[in-house]
Amino acid sequence: MRFAHRQVWALLGHAALAQLITFVLRPATTYRALELGVPASWLGVLSGSFALVPLVLALPAGHIVDRLGERRVMFAGSLLMCAAGIVLLTLGHTVPGLVAGSIVLGTAHLGAIVGQQALVANSATSGRMDSAFGYYTFAASLGQAAGPLMIVAFGGSQAIPNTTPIFAGSIAIAVALFAITFAIESTRTERGPAATENIGVRQLLRIPGLAGALLTACTVLAAVDISLVYLPALGAERGIASSLIGTLLVLRAASSMASRFFLGRLSEVLGRRRLLILSIFAASAGLVAAAAPVPVWLLLVAVTVAGFGLGVGQPLTMSWLAESAPPGARGRAMSLRLTGNRAGQVIIPGTIGLVAAGLGSAGVLWVTAGGLALTGLLARNLPVNRS
Repeated sequence: MRFAHRQVWALLGHAALAQLITFVLRPATTYRALELGVPASWLGVLSGSFALVPLVLALPAGHIVDRLGERRVMFAGSLLMCAAGIVLLTLGHTVPGLVAGSIVLGTAHLGAIVGQQALVANSATSGRMDSAFGYYTFAASLGQAAGPLMIVAFGGSQAIPNTTPIFAGSIAIAVALFAITFAIESTRTERGPAATENIGVRQLLRIPGLAGALLTACTVLAAVDISLVYLPALGAERGIASSLIGTLLVLRAASSMASRFFLGRLSEVLGRRRLLILSIFAASAGLVAAAAPVPVWLLLVAVTVAGFGLGVGQPLTMSWLAESAPPGARGRAMSLRLTGNRAGQVIIPGTIGLVAAGLGSAGVLWVTAGGLALTGLLARNLPVNRS
């Protein structure tokens, strides 16, 4: 990256803390809803309220980043993280309060990550783009893994933990998140010509390979979500111990983090397009093997391979978009990717579930693997930004 090491560490810390807060507050909100006696059928509404604002405001947020700079949007996201914790702490004893807190959290998360991703895109040199996004997503994964540990710390062995200290603790972490933002400087002065102010979604989608990169990103992310849901379901159907399923999920996450940490080196050795295609097919093969009735050791290997492959898609498509978009429109490119991801998370799992109806959890994983394989074939048509 072209800015000081202090700012690099500040950005990585901001990414980790933003994900930590999000990944502790979302399950904590669910626990509070269950404590209030909210029916399970309504939990989907609560979950959907988090994604509601990003679907609507992601593209405008990207435009604001391009016009005003990354740090201002990250400031807003950090402040809203504080506000989300406060809303949940003070109003979380009611269902409308929980929904309001979830909406504020979704908005905060949007501001934080759009600003972060645009900052990486505008700060990294072309030859270091893959490595930069690899480290960025590695830091985000650390936060996602650390978030649930707060629930373990406060909840202990209780089926429904005491969420009040979790909400309070998230506010303290959000204050630290806000403080870190002061160590970050925008790259506004390094942007492209004013003509990029008029670039819209249609112009971005005309960039060669951009639509394909968006499709790849949302397919890979949907596959991650599906594996998180259907691996436990597969275990329940086959009588596999929950401890083993937990180990599988940890292996999947750890192997994804490993692929992101070494992404820059892997991209240099294999080339970006070849690495992307190989990772997608590896993930597809891993899911096929994991869904089959195989020995435990092969199941562990299959999930590790799938996790490694799934970890590559997101940072590689981020760097692809960053290099494809004009310098003054990278915030919009990142927000367009986020919009596609959120839409894919809503549409793809439901569609696959319908297609694989009656085939059980294994059928869902097999259809998902087929979708990944098709995406890998289509990725062969993506342009090569660099070898």
